Amino acid sequence: MSTATQVLAIVIALMLVSVFVMESFLYRHPRLYPMFLTKPRDFDAVRLWTVNMGFYNLTTAIALVAGVLLARNDHVAQGQALVVFTAAQHTFMAVVLVVSQRKLWLNALLEGVPAVVLLILAIN
Repeated sequence: MSTATQVLAIVIALMLVSVFVMESFLYRHPRLYPMFLTKPRDFDAVRLWTVNMGFYNLTTAIALVAGVLLARNDHVAQGQALVVFTAAQHTFMAVVLVVSQRKLWLNALLEGVPAVVLLILAIN
């Protein structure tokens, strides 16, 4: 796995940890209303999915870091498999996000573009 692939995987992992914090702990903050398309009256209703998605993103970040660590410790095939799967998964999820809610096109780009680039780097 190339150095560029490993660096991008770690950068995406850090982004996912940031999203984890926003979704799991800061989803009530007014600055995040546009990002999540929420309003204060929605908080009780969305708490379950925001926390769930936040921890999903945390485990995905962990998978990316684990993939890089495996690759750097002579388990290249296993590490690459984790990175490729995670990149493909987030590419697919970005498409689902924009198809299910067009207003979230920027969120989909922020999720999908780095994932596509990582996928291309990881499979080459």
